[in-house]
Amino acid sequence: MTDKEKTTAPAEDTPAAENSVPAEAAAEPVKEPEIPAKKTFDPHATLTVSTSPHIKSPVTTRSIMIDVLIALVPALIWGIYVFGLRALTVVLVSVASAVAAEAVYELCMRKPVTIGDCSAAVTGLLIGLNMPVTVPLWMPIIGSVFAIVIVKQLYGGLGKNFMNPALAARAFLMLAWPSLMTSVPMPFINPPALAFSVSTADITASATPMQFLKNGLIPEGGLFNLLIGSKAGCIGEISALLLLAGGIYLMVRKVITWHIPVSYMVTVAAIAYLFPKSSYKWEFTAAELICGGLILGAVYMATDYATSPVTARGRLLYGVGCGAITMLIRYFGGYAEGVTFAILIMNTLVWYIDMVTKPTRFGGVPSGK
Repeated sequence: MTDKEKTTAPAEDTPAAENSVPAEAAAEPVKEPEIPAKKTFDPHATLTVSTSPHIKSPVTTRSIMIDVLIALVPALIWGIYVFGLRALTVVLVSVASAVAAEAVYELCMRKPVTIGDCSAAVTGLLIGLNMPVTVPLWMPIIGSVFAIVIVKQLYGGLGKNFMNPALAARAFLMLAWPSLMTSVPMPFINPPALAFSVSTADITASATPMQFLKNGLIPEGGLFNLLIGSKAGCIGEISALLLLAGGIYLMVRKVITWHIPVSYMVTVAAIAYLFPKSSYKWEFTAAELICGGLILGAVYMATDYATSPVTARGRLLYGVGCGAITMLIRYFGGYAEGVTFAILIMNTLVWYIDMVTKPTRFGGVPSGK
């Protein structure tokens, strides 16, 4: 074989040709694994900046106030049933005045209008429920304006007032017009619904159960009627059963805790039982609990967030203080009822209670060391 033939011999005759790669395959480039692109910061993206704590919750001021309104509706309906449509008139005037006072004040002071959180509506409702049905219609207006402007807004608005606005308004009205605030009609008298004021000829005045207890007597009608609310009194305080039902609703909804209402009422019951003004201990104790504004105050006003302690121990101490002062006024004061002034006095002591009952801080370094 010549050298030319050797050079032109088929490639498959050689061993290396068996393992050679086809020309088409050899021409394809090797694909490298794709590396994901790095995310870059967009300087134009919208960021939400807020103060701590950074916790999202569906619970808002509005939702809490709506729960309070819902809890008070049964007692309001019962008050309308017992005292007639004038009870609804008094409450509506009170609520409308409170909402209007808050809106007008905030507009005049060029502040955001906050009537949408329903806190003013709750204040107006509580003021209306704490009034007799026979009050002239200018009284709920004055009370609501006093509560919203003087007690709430002048101290900075919601959460900054140092005492409960509704109770402060009730105390103001009781001191200014005591005869109008203590004159209550018999149940089912039904005074004129739309009359601006009610004359004594339209009603039959009745002694309240608290006035019986003040004199060491058991109120007439039996404990069952006192419990369901067939008695004289303010519009929203007469049905202890419905008020307790509303309080249970608030506890289930976790709007309030049990500490203040339970410690308040247990203290009142203990004092009434240990130092009764009647020979009928159990009846007297039960009447002290279910008559007057005790349940309305203990469940719906003493538990106000802005004017009650923040710790559990503080709330227990606060409730005990409210109960003790209530019974002190009922036994030795000039008023048959003591709930209003007891809660207001304890409102002024909340800062000190929080300081005494604040939890121990671990891991910190004491100042000065």
